[in-house]
Amino acid sequence: MTEYPESSPTSAGLRCRCPRCGEGDLLRGFLQVEDQCESCGLSYDFADSGDGPAVFIMMIVGFVIVGAALAVEVSFSPPLAVHLLLWIPATIILSFCLLRPLKGLMIALQYKNDAQEAKWADDDNEEKPNE
Repeated sequence: MTEYPESSPTSAGLRCRCPRCGEGDLLRGFLQVEDQCESCGLSYDFADSGDGPAVFIMMIVGFVIVGAALAVEVSFSPPLAVHLLLWIPATIILSFCLLRPLKGLMIALQYKNDAQEAKWADDDNEEKPNE
């Protein structure tokens, strides 16, 4: 079995690189996950970031934009149109800038921590409660 150097999940994830070797691309296009790493051959079948990146982006961008809008309002008291012209584009741009790195980070942390879908101890034998 080939040994791979210890790769930081934070560094590899934010750069959208393979979580095992830190070299190959993790994403193709804007958000589509590659099938496997072209450098080490790691299959990305485990990768499912779900809505995690979107939730963190909403919290981060919301905090930044609301804080900035409040600061501008208190300091300058501009008309509503100025707020719309400033904060709608800023929200969209900041969200798109964070989406790709945070998706990479979530997938890298999922790999590093061997995160898997929760399973019942006797999944094969019984139905889950409440189904």
